[in-house]
Amino acid sequence: MATEEFRLPRSRHANERLHAMIPGGAHTYAKGDDQYPENLAPVISHGRGAHVWDIDGNRYVEYGSGLRSVSLGHAHPGVLEAVRRELDRGSNFVRPSIVEAEAAERFLATVPTAEMVKFAKNGSDATTAAVRLARAATGRPRVAICADHPFFSVDDWFIGTTPMSAGIPAATNELTVAFPYGDLAATEELLTRYQDEVACLILEPATVVEPPPGYLAGLRELADRHGCVLIFDEMITGFRWSEAGAQGLYGVVPDLSTFGKALGNGFAVSALAGRRDLMELGGLRHSGDRVFLLSTTHGAETHSLAAGMAVQTTYAEEGTTARLHLLGERLAAGVREAADTMGVGDHIVVRGRASNLVFATLDENGRPSQPYRTLFLRRLLTGGVLAPSFVVSSALSDADIDHTVEVVAQACAVYRKALDAADPTPWLAGRPVKPVFRRLV
Repeated sequence: MATEEFRLPRSRHANERLHAMIPGGAHTYAKGDDQYPENLAPVISHGRGAHVWDIDGNRYVEYGSGLRSVSLGHAHPGVLEAVRRELDRGSNFVRPSIVEAEAAERFLATVPTAEMVKFAKNGSDATTAAVRLARAATGRPRVAICADHPFFSVDDWFIGTTPMSAGIPAATNELTVAFPYGDLAATEELLTRYQDEVACLILEPATVVEPPPGYLAGLRELADRHGCVLIFDEMITGFRWSEAGAQGLYGVVPDLSTFGKALGNGFAVSALAGRRDLMELGGLRHSGDRVFLLSTTHGAETHSLAAGMAVQTTYAEEGTTARLHLLGERLAAGVREAADTMGVGDHIVVRGRASNLVFATLDENGRPSQPYRTLFLRRLLTGGVLAPSFVVSSALSDADIDHTVEVVAQACAVYRKALDAADPTPWLAGRPVKPVFRRLV
């Protein structure tokens, strides 16, 4: 594996090529080289299972694959077989393909709390369609987002609430309000303050923090009482919490929900699902004003829908969700033991559901630290572990996790030295990594 002299000359050159042509050097900000230690941002050549190779020839055990989208591992045989079969039959037509009906039937069988579904290519289109539908159904202008969840859409109604709000009119920003996760009283106060103005409550039903007992049911009751639409963003929780998402696990049915990421195992497919009376407002079988719900040229590419069906088959036949939890539990236990052994258990903190683990890097005063994150990421990378998070895929082996824990232990030893010095700078070899959402470059 890699050594202290770890260098990525080809990746470094490729990053310069990327920045010369692509704003930010990547098509997703979370994949930008500013998220990685300086000169240690590998450019990927290919992936297989739980491993990826960079163009310098280094192999890594990979976590958070495809920003959580590749939950079965790269180049999964069953998914590729389904995709290849459809590629030979054509991918896009002037009328719906029968695959659209088959994919919708399969999705609604997997997520039985929904009555209709419409497919798209990315999560932002689906969540924005849900918001538009809620506004149309209620006649209300305001959107209430959960303030504790980091991302809902690239569209103005959400991005205007972030530090990267340049280019978004203030009038648009004023229509989005926020409520805290887990606090029903604060949410009710918000709905009362904006009585008859809030079209919807949109939130991730769970992420790093599990919902407090009765919380989701309480939101359901609040939405009903105040006449607004309850939207679950299940981009992350879909499949990783249960095949039917968090709503299937916790037994609370939203009016609308959005799925993506794991749905296609890296292929571009997302879904908006929900109550028939709401969804049909975007259809042709009602007498009211028409809602422009989702109408995308590539939303029903046959090979992406085939990928989605193959993913659902794999989850059902192989018990993938349970495997993700088992792997995550093994990894979390190993990382925590390594951190405790090296005396940094209070500073490298693993959080979240076992199928969706993240880690926090805290400084000597217990505060989140980008420099300490840089130190930790650097040591993981040089040990052959690519881990912006510890989100597992089902392709990981016990040997992969054992190797990861071994590398984490080595990183923790350096982390301890930095804590003792109260200064991680000597171990950074460059500028710290940066948060995605920031006002200035």
